[in-house]
Amino acid sequence: MKHKQINNNSINQIMLILIILLICILIFKNLLYYLPGFLGAVTLYILFRKTYFNLTERRKWNRPLTSLLFIVLSIVFIVFPLWGMIDYLVRQISTFASNTEHIVRQFNLMKEYMSDKPLLKEIDLSDEALLAFLQRLTRYIPNVLNSVVEIAINLITTFFVLYFMQVYAKKMEDYIYRAIPFSAKSKNEIWQEVNLMVRSNALGIPILGVCQGLVAMLGYWMFGVDNFILWGILTGVSSIIPVLGTMTIYVPLGIMVLATGQTVNGIGLLVYSFLLVGGIDNILRFTILKTLGNVPPLITVFGVLLGLNLFGMLGLIFGPLILSSVQVLIKVYGNEFGRSDRDEQELNV
Repeated sequence: MKHKQINNNSINQIMLILIILLICILIFKNLLYYLPGFLGAVTLYILFRKTYFNLTERRKWNRPLTSLLFIVLSIVFIVFPLWGMIDYLVRQISTFASNTEHIVRQFNLMKEYMSDKPLLKEIDLSDEALLAFLQRLTRYIPNVLNSVVEIAINLITTFFVLYFMQVYAKKMEDYIYRAIPFSAKSKNEIWQEVNLMVRSNALGIPILGVCQGLVAMLGYWMFGVDNFILWGILTGVSSIIPVLGTMTIYVPLGIMVLATGQTVNGIGLLVYSFLLVGGIDNILRFTILKTLGNVPPLITVFGVLLGLNLFGMLGLIFGPLILSSVQVLIKVYGNEFGRSDRDEQELNV
């Protein structure tokens, strides 16, 4: 009795794929520290790609010099503002957290005010809860300060990788296009999805955060909130929090203002924040952000949670992309291995 042997060609393919996977795992494991920098380079490359090709291909600008120009613009308009904002937040939060007497006094006022209010009295405002919160806050600040070196190294990595990605853009894209073992239709769908998610998150999230932060800052100033600049920035940052978003900042602030006896200002602040700070989210999503990409809300919410856990701040962009990739891969599977149109027509007949 003859036994059917496995084709040597199939064995060679499987062995080659396994070797490639093992090498990729080894590289990924040892370069994990630089992953945020690489992801940042990919993000900037996709954002600048159209303009870069327009300048270098149509206007015949020098490619290395054009890449250096984009790097300088990124440093001036992205890195410096973010660095200044983070430095301001760290100093202000450190000062705020060190003033324990003021925190305890404000906390007791809030606890007394909420003690006889429906729903609010169910919230745990015990001394143990306050102590635990302050301990978490004071542990987090040194971690931010200690990560300055890591951030600097990944910024250098970002611009180093971005330079070579742009200078050798055509060769890189042609190589990746040929390496992906799918049809042209599937490759186009993958690129469109990646481009959509990166642009919608890398541009949409900062636009939304800045607008909500500025509107909140104005409201905090109007209704007499101390340190309104700090709370406005925190409100803008909190817009990335899934589901609750900016409510995590303006609701406690409104209750605090009410607790100090400023009833009119407290009610005005809560109404203003609910209508304008919260409402601007919907306005932007149906205007400016609509042009960047209509990303399903569930993908955004759970993608942000996944991404923050995996990649930190850059997870805001790549978390939703990972979730969205599942949908894209299902489409690719249908394109590559699903029934053909003729099979579906015969089935319908």
